[in-house]
Amino acid sequence: MLAKRIIPCLDIKNGQTVKGVQFQNLREAGDPVSLAAAYAEQGADELVFLDITATQENRRTMVSLVKQISAVLNIPFTVGGGIQSVAEVGDLLQAGADKVSINSAAFKRPELISELAQTFGSQCVVLAVDARPDPEWQVYLKGGTQPTGRDLLSWASEAVDRGAGEILFTSMAHDGTKNGFALEMTRQLSQALPVPIIASGGAGQVSHFISAFTEGMADAALAASVFYFGEISIPSLKQQLHNYGIPVRL
Repeated sequence: MLAKRIIPCLDIKNGQTVKGVQFQNLREAGDPVSLAAAYAEQGADELVFLDITATQENRRTMVSLVKQISAVLNIPFTVGGGIQSVAEVGDLLQAGADKVSINSAAFKRPELISELAQTFGSQCVVLAVDARPDPEWQVYLKGGTQPTGRDLLSWASEAVDRGAGEILFTSMAHDGTKNGFALEMTRQLSQALPVPIIASGGAGQVSHFISAFTEGMADAALAASVFYFGEISIPSLKQQLHNYGIPVRL
């Protein structure tokens, strides 16, 4: 069985790491370069960098900051935020990213997924999906501010058909609450799709990660504030997952 992955996320606004609750009330959480280096040293399996206001501000992801972060990493590095073209992805990979996360631009022009997969390979293309149960799971764009009316599972399925190599699913209703991941929807995605599913939104304690991998059948679990503020240490988390029988890289 493949090892399950623990992925810290750096949500970036104005060059600083921030964290909120359900995409609102953002507060600063530290220097992203220092945090990235610390996460790599602590044993994180990957790192995700999301320039969370790039799409709303209609600008490109901060390439210079990507370069600074990649220089201190020895683990896979995914970058997202405002990506709209093959050329932009080429610049980010040149700056040190290993994968890119695409969201709003891919929804508006799904051909972008195919173009990126054909140019760089599916393993490079992560589709990020922000969704909320309204009461059905609906996809949202622009940092969770714009409802689309599109069903989460149908959009994720189309994206995989077009070449997305991973799905990063964030439950907006769970984000920042520390009450646990959206297990049922994560499991549905895992069972329906042939690519890895990254669970995101709601991590608050070790048991939530265990549930994400067991009940949710996730391939990876992403979290931000519990790692930012030292509420859960990555080495301790991975040891407890290992003790529970969940395969992880120690």
